[in-house]
Amino acid sequence: MKKYSLIGCLLLGHLLAKAGETDQFVKSLKASPATAFQSSGAVAPATVKVIRNWNGELCDVRVVNTGSQSIKLKEVVLGAVGKVLPPSTSFYAEGFQMLTQTAGTLEAPKTLGNYTDEGHYKIPKPDGYLAVYNLLRLYPAKDVQLLLGYTSSNRFVGKFYLSADTIKAVVDLENLELAPGKEFKLEELMVLSGKDGNNLLDRFANRIHHFHPRLEFKAPPTGWCSWYCFGPKVTAQNIYDNLDYIKTNIPALKYIQLDDGYQPHMGDWLEVGNSFGGNVQQVLHTIRDKGFEPAIWVAPFICDSNSTIFKQHPDWLVKDLSGKPLRSDLVTFGGWRLKPWYVLDGTNPAVQQHLEQLFRTMRNDWGVTYFKLDANFWGAIHGGVYYDKNATRVEAYRRGMEAILKGTRDAFILGCNHPLWPSLGLVHGSRSSMDIKRTWTVFEKSGRENLYRSWQNGRLWWNDPDCLVLTGSMPDNEYNFHAALIYATGGMLLSGDDLTKISPERLNMLLKAVPPTAKAAAFTDTNFEVGEVNTNSGKNIIFLNWQTSPKKLTVKLDKPCEVLDYWTGKSYGKHSGSFTLELDGHDGKVFTLKR
Repeated sequence: MKKYSLIGCLLLGHLLAKAGETDQFVKSLKASPATAFQSSGAVAPATVKVIRNWNGELCDVRVVNTGSQSIKLKEVVLGAVGKVLPPSTSFYAEGFQMLTQTAGTLEAPKTLGNYTDEGHYKIPKPDGYLAVYNLLRLYPAKDVQLLLGYTSSNRFVGKFYLSADTIKAVVDLENLELAPGKEFKLEELMVLSGKDGNNLLDRFANRIHHFHPRLEFKAPPTGWCSWYCFGPKVTAQNIYDNLDYIKTNIPALKYIQLDDGYQPHMGDWLEVGNSFGGNVQQVLHTIRDKGFEPAIWVAPFICDSNSTIFKQHPDWLVKDLSGKPLRSDLVTFGGWRLKPWYVLDGTNPAVQQHLEQLFRTMRNDWGVTYFKLDANFWGAIHGGVYYDKNATRVEAYRRGMEAILKGTRDAFILGCNHPLWPSLGLVHGSRSSMDIKRTWTVFEKSGRENLYRSWQNGRLWWNDPDCLVLTGSMPDNEYNFHAALIYATGGMLLSGDDLTKISPERLNMLLKAVPPTAKAAAFTDTNFEVGEVNTNSGKNIIFLNWQTSPKKLTVKLDKPCEVLDYWTGKSYGKHSGSFTLELDGHDGKVFTLKR
């Protein structure tokens, strides 16, 4: 047997040596052993069996305890691949929560935004590795692409550990106790390879739908948001002034969203605060009376220590190891206002009833038809003790969200600052970037975040690239870039300006931005410089110059056509074969191709 195994290993090594890097990776992953680890970090005893069933590109995994003792399990490594892909291999990976995305190379990862699962949210990871979640895309040089992703998020968190020379596929078991004769069914892993990345994402999204059918909403919403012009000090008059302007000049902005600031405390969403003269309901009713849809910001899973809900229902909250309500800042980011936050426990039936009734009141009595749910990450907080001791943080979040959906009925649900994959099938829309600010740095950073996630738009949910902002002191070229990029996402479109101060030229741009295409533009590569999208009226082209100096960009044309500026109608003449234009630094353009 030993001699036969040696020959088998030599043959496998010979085959891998002849295969390309991508093929080597897939074969090595499938051939590598799976290992379960106990809560102590030690390898689980042999009585704990990790059963992997590979069916082509899909891997179904179960963990079974065949022994006579209960075992607390920390995680399962589904497979590991070392020294197959070079450290210079480019990649893109998702985070556990919405604000984390990572790109770069295996040896030099690059955080795309300002926040990370590890640094900002303090999610533990092993020394020597970067932890990424849900989806990992690899781009070996001169080889086909690889896509590794978890197609379900029912109970456990699926992730990948990366180093310069090693990649591990891992499922977090959160130190749950596996009783004798029992099993855990883990999340499904999908491994794809091919030259067409868009095709890989199509196949991946289709498999996700098998476990989490998309929560349908006919078209990406359009509207107006108070936050980026008035912040938490917004007044009723601010709303009414913009509402009148919108009704007269751009009635396509259907949803009027009141943001953070109307509530007296985090958690007391139905109580009266100082904003809007203490009568937010009157503002919402006025919005509806003028023919628009009332929208509101809510952070359903959090409360602060001065809130009524904290004082009257401490039993509703996630606990620490001593049995007291868990202060979020002791295990993760504590919150951005009225902190530290505490967390409502979605596994508690009383909390589920509360959430259902809260949103039923807002939907039926307040007339709200659009809910922006923020701070949802805390609903899946790590490091706490839940009411249901057998539940994971994914289950806690999903149970809470299911209760919310019962109360909201037909209203639109937007997930923001949420645990990304646990939200599958539970939100109509998903924020795809950090908050917008009127600075080039944020235009650039949030722009890349949005475009890396643009494949999700219309497949998993409607993407929310955050607000289009067109007023302020930034130069025209940078506003042009921002508007072109938001257009390219094809997702939701909300204005973030005090529209009573917008110029006629910028108003025209906003008018042309709605309705959004509902289709993300396809870019030639992850430089995101030249993209195209087919609309109901034909093909449009997006040019984006990310650098500070002028740059010539070229698009191939399949047929002769006239090239028109989408915003102004200006003609760039008739072209065949290709169209080239030099853009100023930090500039963006959208063109319509007229056959």
